[in-house]
Amino acid sequence: MCNRYTPGERETITRHFGARALREFNAGPPIVHPREPGWVVRLIDGEPVLDQMTWGFPVKIRGARTPAAQMKPKPVNNARFDKLTGFWRRWAEQPAQRCLIPAARYAEAVGKLGQMTTTWLSLKSTPMFAWAGLWGESDGWGTVYTGVMTHNAPELEHVHDRSPVIIASADWQTWLTAPLADLFGFDRPWPAGDVLVEQTQVLWKEGGRPEAYGLA
Repeated sequence: MCNRYTPGERETITRHFGARALREFNAGPPIVHPREPGWVVRLIDGEPVLDQMTWGFPVKIRGARTPAAQMKPKPVNNARFDKLTGFWRRWAEQPAQRCLIPAARYAEAVGKLGQMTTTWLSLKSTPMFAWAGLWGESDGWGTVYTGVMTHNAPELEHVHDRSPVIIASADWQTWLTAPLADLFGFDRPWPAGDVLVEQTQVLWKEGGRPEAYGLA
């Protein structure tokens, strides 16, 4: 699943979403990884605001030999749509705990294990899109968010079998305000014809560094 994405420039995000900054923030990384700060757009009193949170809910994944008290939480940065009525229900059923994640593109690892390269995916129709998200408060990590995932379009399954849930601008309010039962129409991939696939020769293990793309 998606473990790396670029949010785009803050000024572009505020214009695209018509959101005011909730407070002063550091710029944040140009390529976001789990447990790093990223931007989200959420509603406060009906107004869209730009907030910064940690990507990934801290969850302790039980190991066979590790006592629970010694387990360190791992950032769960993707939420499967079919789990919104299960594990993620306490957040998904509360409109106030939903958000939009501004993204310019996201990355997947493609190829053989040990030789995986970085493939970036973006939309042809817009320089920035809204990825459906959930957010919450955590002990130790502060406010955190996760991106909602769905199955991928058949034409793109060679990249990965899942993809982010992308919300069209006309549907932003629905994602942010509607009852959970009204959201299941979003459990579908974005049309593959509008997805730009950029295969690179940058190894996945090196592909999270801005210098690998001349961004530093």
